[in-house]
Amino acid sequence: MSDTPIEILELKKTYKDKRRREIQALKGISLNVRQGNVVGFLGPNGAGKSTTIKNLIGLIRPTAGHIKLFGLPVSDPVSRSRIGYLPENPAFYDFLNAYEYLSLVGKFFNMDAKSIRSASDSVLELLNLSGAAKRPIRGFSKGMVQRLGIAQTLLHDPDLYILDEPMSGLDPLGRAMVKDIIRDLKVRGKTVFFSTHVTADIEAVCDKVAILINGRLKAFDSVQELLEQGIEGYLVQLSCCNQLMLDGFNVLERPGEVLEVEVPLAELTRFVELVTDVGGTIQRMDPRRRDLEKFFLDIVKQEDLAR
Repeated sequence: MSDTPIEILELKKTYKDKRRREIQALKGISLNVRQGNVVGFLGPNGAGKSTTIKNLIGLIRPTAGHIKLFGLPVSDPVSRSRIGYLPENPAFYDFLNAYEYLSLVGKFFNMDAKSIRSASDSVLELLNLSGAAKRPIRGFSKGMVQRLGIAQTLLHDPDLYILDEPMSGLDPLGRAMVKDIIRDLKVRGKTVFFSTHVTADIEAVCDKVAILINGRLKAFDSVQELLEQGIEGYLVQLSCCNQLMLDGFNVLERPGEVLEVEVPLAELTRFVELVTDVGGTIQRMDPRRRDLEKFFLDIVKQEDLAR
């Protein structure tokens, strides 16, 4: 088997609406996800993120194209034995309690009773659900149901996690908890592919971002490289003599004898020469970057203009 957790080649999916008209949900997506990477799957509502994920785990079949998990076609049940999956809206047999549900999940993955109990205790504690482990799931809040959904993806310690909106319905503490879990999975060499609407979550935990708009993959890049390419200027701290003139530059603060100045990227060379000429000293330079949200919105706008 291949070491590549996800291979998608020219994936297409066409539906028919109520009037029997063809709707192209996915229009030829291709991407590979390497072992140990955390990939954020970003796109507006209706872009095709959930459709892609349902194809990835074999819930629906593609109209065209190929998908492999660890080198095996997704149609092969063995390919799914190494994945943990969280649907967009997890729903469980609500008459069961958390222990009973996790026991059912463990049996699907051929875990023995002792391993199921040990792993259940571990994941329920990790997700702060130990105190509710014997309560019927019907009494769980939305956030608790979401955390139980994450617990069941962790139970059998898979190599690949495919998560559809994993932080949906969680409060700030829950969101922070899930981000910590994803970071830990990365440290352990696991692969995570998760969809989200929140660009800040991708900046916080992801190696790469895949941006899907109107069924087309518009970007698949390193998060760090995107942020570095998006430098728009610098915030410069400097001490200088009284003769230094900063006409045309935005001086933000004057704490004591230190100035903070916003310098556009195109003006950086001229600014440094000016400071040097009058005997000033640059103490610190921090890049001002276009964040991932702005990058995403720019792509959306470009796509809207092209339509």
